[in-house]
Amino acid sequence: MMELRVLRYFLEVAREGNITHAAQRLRISQPTLSKQLKELEGELGKKLFVRGNYNVRLTDEGMLLRKRAEDILDMVGKTEEEFRALGEISGGDIRIGCAESDGMKHLARRFKAIRAQYPGIRFHLYSGDTEDLAERLDRGQLDFVVIAQEVDLSKYNYLKLPAVDRWGVVMKRDSPLAKQEAVRMEDLLNLPIITSRQGYREDFPKWFAEKADRLNIVATFNLAYNAGILVKEGMGYVLTFDKLISTGPDSGLCFRPMVPVLETSLYLIWKKYQVFAPAAELVLGDLKEQFRSTERGG
Repeated sequence: MMELRVLRYFLEVAREGNITHAAQRLRISQPTLSKQLKELEGELGKKLFVRGNYNVRLTDEGMLLRKRAEDILDMVGKTEEEFRALGEISGGDIRIGCAESDGMKHLARRFKAIRAQYPGIRFHLYSGDTEDLAERLDRGQLDFVVIAQEVDLSKYNYLKLPAVDRWGVVMKRDSPLAKQEAVRMEDLLNLPIITSRQGYREDFPKWFAEKADRLNIVATFNLAYNAGILVKEGMGYVLTFDKLISTGPDSGLCFRPMVPVLETSLYLIWKKYQVFAPAAELVLGDLKEQFRSTERGG
């Protein structure tokens, strides 16, 4: 049976790419570390590393184990934190997956208020799209997730946040389309479009219907910052939420809203029948109190 200690050894070698350097960081001898790795390979019946003269690299099996080991150790750390916090409401770690949205400011204000009363509570934010974050939530690696799409009521309870994100197009200010006050869907059919993978999968088929196949999608993203750089370099137009990409005076970019108006609501979700550590229970209670009228589930 694999030991957590050996998984930590394996991850250190995977990160360093060098057994000697990993042994120094772990403060164990290089022969001891090499022996542990060979025993791990023997236990799994798979070769995990390709060994060179000065470094090692992961095999396909090693890369799979690295992902699983990171998940396992992350979950172990979260469980240890929860047990340390039992009976102690003064502190704890809250892990929240976050969609990109200006509406996060509503949660940020509550987090600030909670920490003013309980300074030992720490918030750890993980940004990504709904699919990635929901997977982490299902595995127990996150306490809550903020999503910008409809909720799967068979799996999650939710609070609807008092925020609505408006869709529009970010473009260079010297673009011909920038002369318009708003953008119609028909305006986008012949342009190079950059959009989120989630929007492409979930929203475009509903909005564009049979015209979706006529869109020229040149790039997709899961976080908007780099998409803004693509626009600055003239690669295309970003279809995204307002306020995610800087369009200030020095940016060279501008935002034009879609017409008819396209809007997406924001939700805080958590697993049904979830048992929370005291700190997470406190945070959820605060948010329910603030957003009581939008609650679904318990």
